Amino acid sequence: MPKALSDAQVAQYHDEGYCFPHRVLDADQVADIRRQIEAYEAENDGKIAGQKRNKSHLLFKWLDDLIRNDEMLDCIEDLIGPNILCWNTLFWIKEPGAKSYVGWHQDSRYWGLTEDKLVTAWVALSEASVEAGCMRVLPGSHRREALEHEDRYNDDNMLTRGQEISETINDADTVYMPLRAGEVSFHNIKTAHESGANMSQDRRIGVSLHFIPPSVAQVVGDWDCAALVRGQDTHGHFEHTPRVPADLDPDLVAYHTMASSKISEVLYHGADQKLGKL
Repeated sequence: MPKALSDAQVAQYHDEGYCFPHRVLDADQVADIRRQIEAYEAENDGKIAGQKRNKSHLLFKWLDDLIRNDEMLDCIEDLIGPNILCWNTLFWIKEPGAKSYVGWHQDSRYWGLTEDKLVTAWVALSEASVEAGCMRVLPGSHRREALEHEDRYNDDNMLTRGQEISETINDADTVYMPLRAGEVSFHNIKTAHESGANMSQDRRIGVSLHFIPPSVAQVVGDWDCAALVRGQDTHGHFEHTPRVPADLDPDLVAYHTMASSKISEVLYHGADQKLGKL
């Protein structure tokens, strides 16, 4: 019996490649996290950009705490079992009225991981409505052969190389996943997904947390790390990241610089250009 998700949600995740919504943060927790994000932005050129978007749980204590949130991990355990590593975290912030979007893609094409057991938990830290550019998925795409992608290097595409699925996706076959602040959606690493521009009056602030069982390994990069957040690491494929004692701890900032650089090499592997988005 699942710990946090319903039987129907677990079945939908495995059958269709996604499920949503599930609440993991209350209003006060969301407000506190948003305050911390925006205080950091105010002191650092107004944005979290470049490699700071990536492996960000090594920089911010609140995010290191979030990847260990019991309600979150109960959901992840329902989907991949009791031994859990958090491989990566990524910020997804769209300003109101900006052209930023995320093209249709499958993460499995670019992350260098051996299995399709990674679960992305996308946490809304502000309203993620259709108008604000919430995520949209193609149900069942995780059970198909990998789709062809093109590197289009569009500056407005938030992905590293502006990658997009080559074939046309029929809108009638897709599902929007709107979330309220504090809610989370889950999707498989092979599930095709995208998100549009933020046409709302507020910022769309989200962070994705990427969880794997210990059987998964990195085969593109020569080194990688992950946080052991529940259970045991029965394989040892990743170096375990340390806990974060405080935001921007000097030792962890140095570790983050190395870790995010290594992941950037994986994400740009084989690319003709490097846009510096991660």
